[in-house]
Amino acid sequence: MTGVAVCAGSVCTVKALWEGRIQKLKEDREKEKERWKRKPLRGITMVWQDRINLARLKEKVITEEGRIVLRIEKEGWKSLPDALQEIIYLQEWQIHRTGLETIPRFVGKFDNLLVLDLSRNSVKEIPKEIGQLTKLRELYVSYNRLREVPAELGGCENLEKLDLAVNRDLCDLPEQLSHLQRLYHLDLSMNCFTTIPSAVLNMPALEWLDMGSNKLQELPDDVTRMENLHTIWLQRNEITHLPEAISKMTNLSTLVLTSNKLQQIPVCMEEMINLRFVNLRDNPFQLQVTLPQCVNSEEEEDRELFGIEFMQAYIQELKNISTFKLQHFPEGSYECLDTNILQAKLKLVPQFCQLQLRLKCPTEIKLPSVAKQMLD
Repeated sequence: MTGVAVCAGSVCTVKALWEGRIQKLKEDREKEKERWKRKPLRGITMVWQDRINLARLKEKVITEEGRIVLRIEKEGWKSLPDALQEIIYLQEWQIHRTGLETIPRFVGKFDNLLVLDLSRNSVKEIPKEIGQLTKLRELYVSYNRLREVPAELGGCENLEKLDLAVNRDLCDLPEQLSHLQRLYHLDLSMNCFTTIPSAVLNMPALEWLDMGSNKLQELPDDVTRMENLHTIWLQRNEITHLPEAISKMTNLSTLVLTSNKLQQIPVCMEEMINLRFVNLRDNPFQLQVTLPQCVNSEEEEDRELFGIEFMQAYIQELKNISTFKLQHFPEGSYECLDTNILQAKLKLVPQFCQLQLRLKCPTEIKLPSVAKQMLD
């Protein structure tokens, strides 16, 4: 009889391998049992949490001016719960100072939404689904952290007011926003715009625009494309000059240019007959114009020192200077005279007395030799 040799070490190895597999299988089964035990509990917990959230949200729903409004103020809502979809009939959201970081994508399901006000939060992005809100009339996302605006916003065909102020890093708008045929109020103040976006120039119904506290250096020559604009705020920018085309903005009634770098006012602006309010304070104008004294103290108190009256007086001085140069400074007879000397003896020259101005520009002014003799 032939014997079979069996290696005891091999048997032990195989036995240990199978025992390990069996043990792992038992552990996996135990984990699966525990998971299935916890699953109903987790599901129940989520259901109850949704009910709690829904109850909290419903407490914030009010009726205001005939609209169904969700108003949340100064509470911790970094995100909005899915339970919000249970009150899809809302017409207005007012969610302020909650620390909200994201706008839920299901916002596009709120077909009846007329006003979406999420100002003073920490929103970094507007979802593309915003374009599904075809009834939306007003969108306020000022004082947030937006860096860009989705092109889909152009699909909000009934949008009338858009507030994107104080997002700091916002510097451009998609061209699709020019499709907003009814938008008449736009606030882009306190951002990083270096020019007026093309989309803004092409908004057909725009009447009110605020681009104050940006980095604008000039206005485009085709600024006249905003033909319905009646109010524009451009304060605290870096604008050095105004284009001649501005005089063709015939509907413009309010123009604010405080704290810029303007050195002159275009003479053509006297043609802007509908202009009612102007503020040109804190600009380094080359000419210093003195306004005539008011008749009484009340009139003096109500006077705007750098308003319409100042603009008209400045333009008149420019016209006087232009006429005077043509009459008394023939080309080729100029000699250089330092501005400081001119400022000291200006009133001794009858022709200059009629101008009644004091020049502040540091550049040299050329006078004919006859005029220089009168000043010596």
